[in-house]
Amino acid sequence: MDFGFDGTDEAFRQEARGWLEGHLVGPYAGLAGVGGPGSEHRGVAERRAWERELGVGGWIGTGWDRERGTYGNRAATLTQQVVWAEEYARAGAPGRVGHIGENLLAPTLIAHGDEAQRRRFLPAIARGEELWCQGYSEPDAGSDLAGLRTAAVRDGRHYRITGQKIWTSLAVEADWCFVLARTDPGERRHRGLSFLLVAMDQPGRIEVRPIRQMSGTAEFNEVFFDGAVARAGHLVGGEGAGWPVAMGLLARERGVSTLVQQIGFAAELAEVLGVALRAGAVQDPVLRTQLTAQWAELKVMRWNALRTLGAAGDAGSPSVAKLLWGGWHRRLGELAMRVRGAAAALGPSDWSAGAPYELDALQRLFLFSRADTIYGGSDEIQRNIIAERVLGLPRGER
Repeated sequence: MDFGFDGTDEAFRQEARGWLEGHLVGPYAGLAGVGGPGSEHRGVAERRAWERELGVGGWIGTGWDRERGTYGNRAATLTQQVVWAEEYARAGAPGRVGHIGENLLAPTLIAHGDEAQRRRFLPAIARGEELWCQGYSEPDAGSDLAGLRTAAVRDGRHYRITGQKIWTSLAVEADWCFVLARTDPGERRHRGLSFLLVAMDQPGRIEVRPIRQMSGTAEFNEVFFDGAVARAGHLVGGEGAGWPVAMGLLARERGVSTLVQQIGFAAELAEVLGVALRAGAVQDPVLRTQLTAQWAELKVMRWNALRTLGAAGDAGSPSVAKLLWGGWHRRLGELAMRVRGAAAALGPSDWSAGAPYELDALQRLFLFSRADTIYGGSDEIQRNIIAERVLGLPRGER
């Protein structure tokens, strides 16, 4: 396959690069690398302002279906979306606080929502004004999402939601949450679930509790719903039809943004290689082989992502991609410690003298990447999806 870009794409690249160079200045100049995995809690106010800057520039929602209306976003082909993602990552622009709204909710509303929902929510996302979080996982329903217990009961023109969600990114900052809840208590598993859009500003009805992790940070949250209200008009896809809506959203989670992720991976790999060279760890043939394998596998992941990006109806592609990058990133975190030897156990400050508990970038990488093969669907779940939906193997005992 030809993985190159044509002249139109390259002109678009120059436009994107010029815009980023001209706007990552002033209050945004210090945001380089802020807000990535393991540091999503940093610089939130500045990144919210940056989100609005992106909106004014027309850079949010370039991949939305324009046949149903622009909703405030500029047009871009699939390859141009890749170009923008690459240039954004290469510029060292901050982690997006609007990612969930732009790349997950918006395409889902375009595919499954009604026109009133699209007109209400898409322009606000395109302007960078409203942030979203995802209410899927629960304490007893993570990778096995169909086992969720959060309930939504119809009450006239509203639904009242009661239950708990966990591992919710950006819940502290989000204005809205899309929630998967059970609206028919008589049904089980995938049936009887509904997809609801819920305002987060409901004091006394919604409580957000940050989850402190072993890295010392709190990117994720628990969210408790105690009779929280969602309008009946904010039910997406119809009552009881939430499962296909939710699965369609998850399939979109691993699109163009995967390429952005890989550029970040390349920067992390370069940092690990630099440490290995300075520490002399590349003289160890085992470590040298492992570092070379990481480089080669990252190239393969990029080609696989480009090959499958425009594929329609490939039920296994998202699961294959998740298996590839989850294991790769976890191994990189392990290598980041291995190439440093015993020094990897030392922090940047003297904890024994009472200094604040802090980690350097590679230590955070190691600790955070331990979860890569679990969150977003564990490796075991991804293998089951590939086996059953792609290879046609019989379902295992549940």
